[in-house]
Amino acid sequence: MKISERKLHVEPTQSGEAFDLKIAFATESRQNVDQHFGSARGMLIYGINPQGWSVLEAIEYTESSATVHDKLPIRISDLDGCAAVYCNACGAAAIRQLLDNHIHPVKVSAGVAIHDLLSDLKQELSGQPSGWLARAIKLQEQSTTVTQESSSERFEQMMDEEW
Repeated sequence: MKISERKLHVEPTQSGEAFDLKIAFATESRQNVDQHFGSARGMLIYGINPQGWSVLEAIEYTESSATVHDKLPIRISDLDGCAAVYCNACGAAAIRQLLDNHIHPVKVSAGVAIHDLLSDLKQELSGQPSGWLARAIKLQEQSTTVTQESSSERFEQMMDEEW
C-alpha cells in the first residue's frame, strides 16, 4: 500500500548551504498550517538556520481507505530527520510515535502562516533557543559528532589496512 502519491525532493543549493534543522508542516494550501497530522493531505519540509530557510521536500498524500494507524509509520518515515512537525492536531498514538523518532509535534491554530512560523524559528535560532528547539539542536549536534567520529574511525581503519 503506497500512501504518498507524489513526493518532490529539492537538492541542496550549489553554495552548499547547510541547515541546522528540518521542520515539517501539515498543509494542504502550502501557505498555512491547516491540517491534522494523521489526515494531512500534504507536508512541506523546510531546512532552516539563523540565516534563512528553504523548502526541501513537498509531499502530497492521496485519499486512502487505510486507517490512520496504518498511515502513521509511512508518514513518520517521510519525516525522517525532521526535528518537529507543525499541525493543527495530533492523536496520542501519533504523538508517541513521533517522539520515539525524535520528532516533536507542535500544535498551532488553523491557518497560521508557515512563513511566520519559520521567521519565529529563525529568530529563536539566532538567540538562545529553549524548550523542544534547544533539545533538537543538542540532539543534532550529538548526531553530527557521532557521525564525524565514526568517519574518523573508519579513516583510521583504512589507513591500517594493507593496500
